[in-house]
Amino acid sequence: MTQQLTQPADLHCANCGTALQGEFCHVCGQSVRSVLKPVHGMLEDTLDLVLNVDGRVIHTLPPLFLRPGFLTLEFFAGRRTRYLAPFRLMFTLCLLAFFVLPIALDSGGMSFEPTVNVNGSPFQHAGTPAEVDRLLQKQLAQLAPTSKIPVVGSLASRQLDQARLELAREAARRRIELGDKTAVIPDTVDKLPEAAASTHPPAERETRNLFGQHRDLRKDSIKVSWLPDFLNHRLNRAVQRISENIAAMSGPGNHAAVKERLLGQFLSALPGAMFFMLPAFAVLLKLMYVFRRRLYMEHLIVALHSHAFLFLSLLLGTLLHMLGVALKPHATWLAGPISMLVTGLWLWAPTYLLIMQKRVYRQGWPMTILKYVMVGWCYFWLLAIAIMGAAVLGLAE
Repeated sequence: MTQQLTQPADLHCANCGTALQGEFCHVCGQSVRSVLKPVHGMLEDTLDLVLNVDGRVIHTLPPLFLRPGFLTLEFFAGRRTRYLAPFRLMFTLCLLAFFVLPIALDSGGMSFEPTVNVNGSPFQHAGTPAEVDRLLQKQLAQLAPTSKIPVVGSLASRQLDQARLELAREAARRRIELGDKTAVIPDTVDKLPEAAASTHPPAERETRNLFGQHRDLRKDSIKVSWLPDFLNHRLNRAVQRISENIAAMSGPGNHAAVKERLLGQFLSALPGAMFFMLPAFAVLLKLMYVFRRRLYMEHLIVALHSHAFLFLSLLLGTLLHMLGVALKPHATWLAGPISMLVTGLWLWAPTYLLIMQKRVYRQGWPMTILKYVMVGWCYFWLLAIAIMGAAVLGLAE
């Protein structure tokens, strides 16, 4: 027979000795129920917890998505029991969104690689082969700055080579039209003429690092005098890994596997970087509404609910994309409606945040719009910093 730690008849808490007035001690919060119980009792408690959480999810997610500012105002009014806590809500949606996003990237149609486009035929008005060559050099010069950008040039290397190939083919076709019998249309990147070759020799691309320099970090290590040795060692190791990863992206080998690994590292670092945005966004709201005499914690709750909505929107948009990819071979007619839903979702996000700011802070529309634009502009740069930080962390792994 299971022994009870505290009997209801005792009317005193077994932990602090306070006289009990209900199922829980009003001083320390310990329950009168014993933790020593049969297995079926533990299963009952687990089921009760799951059903309770499910009930709060049902009461939380619809107003979070459809009623801007409602959950925040409910929280301020003290009506909190039936809803998920702001931090738990945001944290759960963040994990779900960044768990589904890599799956959607693997499903096709979504890519973080930069694209390089060649619009039209730039050689159609050339009257001589020499003029074709001059225009080809001009077009290639426009691609050169992109190839020199650290990281971006490496990620777009395949697109840059394809763009050079298309330009060389167009130039060769025009030369043939002009009667040049020596012109040959290249079919692969390896057969490009010297004029259309990459702006950096292969050996140079393999050894260039993030800073555009050639350096041996083992000989030329970074030493910050006020940092402990172990942090200096970690800093040098991170810089070395960044250099190696960039070299792997631009050098010989399986670029797709390298980029997939780095993208996974970037996505794993991004949620942590996004947590930096929460207190920063709350500080922006505090500065914008400094004369409203609200506590910083109130602005932080607004930030938590705002980011929870953004993560929910990202999750729904990603799921809609995956649904469209899955249904495309079987029901092509659904591509249009799904695309409209995704577009409507992205339009609803900024509208939602504006309405939320209006309802929570209760100012007129002109002042609300002005502050909304100012906060959005500052948030954009903070988000860019967070994404760049996640990219650096991903490269340093």
